[in-house]
Amino acid sequence: MNAEIIAAGSEMLTPARIDTNSLYLTAELNNIGVEVVAKSVIGDDRDRLAAAIRRALSDSPILILSGGLGPTEDDVTREAVAQALNRKLTYSGEIAKALERRFARAGRKMAGINMRQAFVIEGAAVLPNDRGTAPGQWVEESGAVAMLLPGPPHELQAMFERECLPRLAGMVPRMAIRTLSLRVAGMAESDVDQIVAPIYKKYENPATTILAAAGEIQVHLRARCASVAEADALLAEVGGPIELALGDRVYSRNGEPLEAVVGGLLRRSGATVSVAESCTGGLLGERITSVAGSSGYFAGGFITYSDAMKVEMLGVSLDTLERFGAVSGETAEAMAVGARRRTGSTYALSVTGAAGPEAPSGPAGNPIPVGTVYIGLAGAAGARVLRRVLFGDRQRIRVFAAQMALDLLRRRMLGLV
Repeated sequence: MNAEIIAAGSEMLTPARIDTNSLYLTAELNNIGVEVVAKSVIGDDRDRLAAAIRRALSDSPILILSGGLGPTEDDVTREAVAQALNRKLTYSGEIAKALERRFARAGRKMAGINMRQAFVIEGAAVLPNDRGTAPGQWVEESGAVAMLLPGPPHELQAMFERECLPRLAGMVPRMAIRTLSLRVAGMAESDVDQIVAPIYKKYENPATTILAAAGEIQVHLRARCASVAEADALLAEVGGPIELALGDRVYSRNGEPLEAVVGGLLRRSGATVSVAESCTGGLLGERITSVAGSSGYFAGGFITYSDAMKVEMLGVSLDTLERFGAVSGETAEAMAVGARRRTGSTYALSVTGAAGPEAPSGPAGNPIPVGTVYIGLAGAAGARVLRRVLFGDRQRIRVFAAQMALDLLRRRMLGLV
């Protein structure tokens, strides 16, 4: 069974607000086997909202509206649903008295405008709100249902769990939705799709989505079956060959980010890591330490943005900087070796590069292409350096460089490089 979500309110169309309610509702609906097929945000325009409601109810049997149930003139969700369904709004004295009692308990006099919240759509069931003043409503229409829920997340979540989920249980066929999320490093989106498309295109279920994220590709498989066991079996049937085709480029099978995967490898092996960063300016260290428990394997780091700091903090020689420049494989190697020596860590990662937007000059005066980065890795077996030319703006280059460094360490610890 499919569902749609509409967030009502012009404030949700500004850059200052994020529709987190739809994320919560999607997770809850998926848990009972309901697939969310569309989401939209509509401003405080009754006619536009009514048109969106009519379309949604003609396409999907479940519609959830969040927001627009307050007492002010711009709260138009009740009116829009009534207009869409060609139903009347009726005044409920019972709701009005409940509102007055709520204000009285708080020692406040209720403004007359709050009485707008006492209007109920003809034929709707009222959903009590024990955390706010706006009651919700459950409206059925030609085999479909529209749920009107308040916008504040703590009110919406409590109402949905207490009032809506039990009602949905009686109308939703038993179905399980299970997902498999593969995260892939070191490959382009087109390359991943070329490899795995012959596998997933044989199946309509599970649905497969390939997403390009910061420095990685994500392959999402979503299975809908009558039981969890069937869904898991289908994911294994399709996901197994995809994993095999992508090989060691798959670094996570449960959605874990690369820094968590690397942290797990370090923890299990009793190893430690340090970092020496130039163009990433601390981004690599921040990602490593964002994982809980990273103090057990992160020895520390150095942000050596200037040549002088590279010399003083990491022991990079002036000769190396003068001959090869700060953006070079030789400097990246010296930075990693210096960080490992200074901290006593098992491994050390280094990053140096030209993140832009200006292209720096090399030791011979020639410009270094923006996006050129060098990743160094030092360990007991020696040092290794990767060179890459990345594309994009300054932030994208920095993010990709940090991702490359983490993946290099992952591959070293797995014996792949």
